[in-house]
Amino acid sequence: MDDHLNDAAPGRDIDTARRELLIAGALTATAAALPGAAGAQTPGATAPQAGSPNAATPAPVLSKVALRVNGQRYEKEVDTRTTLLDLLREHLRLTGTKKGCDQGQCGACTVIADGRRINSCLSLALMHEGSEIVTIEGLGTPDKLHPLQAAFVKHDGYQCGYCTPGQICSAAAMLDEVKRGIPSHVTADLNARPLLSPMEMRERMSGNICRCGAYSNIMDAIAEVAGANPAGSQA
Repeated sequence: MDDHLNDAAPGRDIDTARRELLIAGALTATAAALPGAAGAQTPGATAPQAGSPNAATPAPVLSKVALRVNGQRYEKEVDTRTTLLDLLREHLRLTGTKKGCDQGQCGACTVIADGRRINSCLSLALMHEGSEIVTIEGLGTPDKLHPLQAAFVKHDGYQCGYCTPGQICSAAAMLDEVKRGIPSHVTADLNARPLLSPMEMRERMSGNICRCGAYSNIMDAIAEVAGANPAGSQA
């Protein structure tokens, strides 16, 4: 029999002692399962140390950023950790740019920053002070489609459509890269203007993933625009 029960005072009911022992054990287990209760402030107690579970969350650091998006100037005060993607979607309500993997691997968030295509999920908004940003909303409108937008519709270059804004922005900047003679990893002659072969297109668009698998239609749309408008104009 348990020593604590053997130590019960003479005349004390053993069942009563056992019950008190079980209650005490339950209270101890409950206290251990509630770390917040153990950390409650008491008179004379020290404040929680930084990094402890009970430490207060510091207020975000805010900073102003001014930039032009689709030809319009914006000035916003944002958390310094805000990405360009979240600035566009959450602060400017330009939701055409999509958040896919949020790790720079799918290309759904592709926009054109100062003439170059970038993954906006990997770029902090504050890095683009004074930048010129073009999103899918700035390439064309329902009344006046960009040639790539019209070609994607014609060739059915989408299924679910989630990756389409990033695909089109990437393709527009890619055609401009070819116009300027910027080589890719598969360009054979670095001293000559790249030819937009199927291999070149696949390599240059490899950062934009279509989970529906509409790649052949996407390539047909880009090839048509490249042939009709090699400059890849964003007008």
